[in-house]
Amino acid sequence: MTDTAEPSIHQSHPSNDRGYAFAVYALYALGFFTVITTLIGLIIAHVKAASASGVWLSHFQFQIRTFWIGFLYFVVGFALLYFYIGFLIVLWWTIWTLVRIIKGAILLHDRRPIPEPRSWLFG
Repeated sequence: MTDTAEPSIHQSHPSNDRGYAFAVYALYALGFFTVITTLIGLIIAHVKAASASGVWLSHFQFQIRTFWIGFLYFVVGFALLYFYIGFLIVLWWTIWTLVRIIKGAILLHDRRPIPEPRSWLFG
């Protein structure tokens, strides 16, 4: 019998969660121009959060929370555009989202976790 050097299906491969987390931040940033990339980022974050741990899990939780809270801000702001206050809410949403994307990407680059990924404001 010969021993083959083919990898087994059951061997674990090193995870690239850091790369996926960076991709989600990039997709969220592109979402200001094409909404579909934000949805793709949300799907990736949900899928990867199921198997991630530690530092990477904190980033995926932060990204998921950023999407859903941001979605709420955007919907309320858009609904209130007729009353002019909506403009301020959409402006707040834009700044808030950019801060979270930039902060998350910097911490990810430094391989540090999000301190409180479930925070409402800045995390």
